[in-house]
Parts: sequence; C-alpha cells; structure tokens
Amino acid sequence: MKIYSFAPIADESCKVLILGTMPGVMSLKKQQYYGFERNAFWRIIYALFDQEPDNDYEMRRAFLLRHRIALWDVLKACEREGSSDSCIRDPEPNDFESFYERYRSIRYVCFNGGPARRLYDRFVRKKGTGGHIRQYFDLPSTSPAYTLAFEKKLEKWMVLKELLYPVDHIVDPFL
Repeated sequence: MKIYSFAPIADESCKVLILGTMPGVMSLKKQQYYGFERNAFWRIIYALFDQEPDNDYEMRRAFLLRHRIALWDVLKACEREGSSDSCIRDPEPNDFESFYERYRSIRYVCFNGGPARRLYDRFVRKKGTGGHIRQYFDLPSTSPAYTLAFEKKLEKWMVLKELLYPVDHIVDPFL
C-alpha cells in the first residue's frame, strides 16, 4: 500500500533537523509524528530539557520549535505494509533542496536510526543537495523495535542539547 509522510515541523529559527524514515501505522492513523505510544521519541525530546511530555500534539510541535528543532522524514512516499523500515519499497524522497533553501539556519542533521541515514545518503547527500555545510549525527532509533534501554538512548540523544545550547555559551554569574 502506498503511504505518504507529513509536512515538516519547522520554522526559520530551527538549527537542528531530526529525520526519521516514514511514519508508522499508528502515526499515520493519528496524523502525528511518533504517534505510537511505545515510541520513545517524545519522552526523549522532553527529557533532554528535564520536562514531562505534553499529551497535546500541538504543544509537542510548539515545544520542538521553541527549542529550534525541526522534524521531518527522509521519504515523502513509499510502498509499505506495517511499520517496519525493512518493508519499505519504491521509496520517494522529500524535496530537501527546497527545504534547505527555505530553512537556511539548519546546521545539524540528526538521524533517528540507521535506516533514515541510509535513505538520506542514497537520495540526498549523494546529490549534494542544499549547498550549506552541515554536520550529521547518527542517533539510536527511538522505536521500541530497537531494544536499547531508554537511558542509553537518552544518553546518545543528549548531543541535541549540546548542539542547541553549547556549554561554552553559558556565562557564570560568579566570575
């Protein structure tokens, strides 16, 4: 069955782009990024900033933008039964050239799992899309199918906070 991704969550202030592959069955049903309750994405994003996740999806979207985080998928469409990335057939990439043209402040691209990175490399990086110098970071998948413990996933995802709020920019008021 042919499925389609969502529009990106992004604005002109975003500095980091998190990329997945394609929404899973529950996410498509809810029309929400990471709509499957067992996916750790929202728990991790909020935990980075020592907060509990909002239940309201619009609040979640606003939380990302407030922290200058954009969210999208590498693919705009594909054939797939179920939610597994290994079942993706006939992948069609999103238009990253236009995306990067519009959101010029994005300097870091973080991949939510290996399949997102491989698809991005195949469809986007090999074409040299975007022209801006970016740094890329491979993060462990937040999917429950990737069985790394939540604490270990969170530890790896802390790079986002470091990218967004570098420690060397913190001023010590006692100096």
